[in-house]
Amino acid sequence: MLLLLSAVHLFKLKTYHEVVDEIYYQVKHLEPWERGSRKTAGQTGMCGGVRGVGAGGIVSTAFCLLYKLYTLRLTRKQVNGLLQHTDSPYIRALGFMYIRYTQPPADLFDWYAEYLDDEEEVDPRAGGGGSTTIGALVRQMLIKLDWFSTLFPRIPVPIQKQIEFKLAEHNRQSAAAKPAVAAPRGGGGGNNYNPGRADADRREHDDRDRRDYGDADNRYSKDRTKRDDRDRERDRDRDRDRRDRDRDRDRDRRDRHRERSRSKDRHRHRSRSRDRRYR
Repeated sequence: MLLLLSAVHLFKLKTYHEVVDEIYYQVKHLEPWERGSRKTAGQTGMCGGVRGVGAGGIVSTAFCLLYKLYTLRLTRKQVNGLLQHTDSPYIRALGFMYIRYTQPPADLFDWYAEYLDDEEEVDPRAGGGGSTTIGALVRQMLIKLDWFSTLFPRIPVPIQKQIEFKLAEHNRQSAAAKPAVAAPRGGGGGNNYNPGRADADRREHDDRDRRDYGDADNRYSKDRTKRDDRDRERDRDRDRDRRDRDRDRDRDRRDRHRERSRSKDRHRHRSRSRDRRYR
């Protein structure tokens, strides 16, 4: 039977290795709530929404331990230790979730790129029935915001488009390297990555951003236009300053040349005068 972690038990876990051992023995799924503990039937508004306000159930062991990892402020070496752990796919999966919740959006693809085709199986659903691969799980974290009726941190639209472009490029390279690709493992798991859904997922992502944050594409384009205008103005000022400096240098050069010429003329004049006196 799954042991639900209490705050006292979490507090007793002091080290990274103790938390990893706890994940190995206790984590059996990756949903935010324990199965059957969250009742949303008949709830509306914020009470029935993805944030779980008013309808939250018992927080799962996986998310309790994920929070504990966050409080430990893991080093890069420790995070990589989670991603490459060989004892349990749930240790690895929590490592990927730790990255998704804590790292800047612009760094996500670099963290995940090595594992996009990882074939180790994991079942994120409470109660089973949703078997997928680590690679498919990682791809889902990159292209979707929803995670079992909760939300991952938002990825800005320009960065999301960069991630999709890199994913498409990775898929092309993989297809070129492996002309005959086997069918995805895990059968009919609902979490398997389907490249054909990428456009629909991006439209859903963009619609949510426009609703919650305004038209980010337009805002991004306007900001970029303003930056371009400032750059052009700065270049014009720099060219103007360079021309002024060149003009001043030419003027100084002419003045020095004129002064030397006058000095030579005065010297010749004094020499002729002295010659006439001693003649």
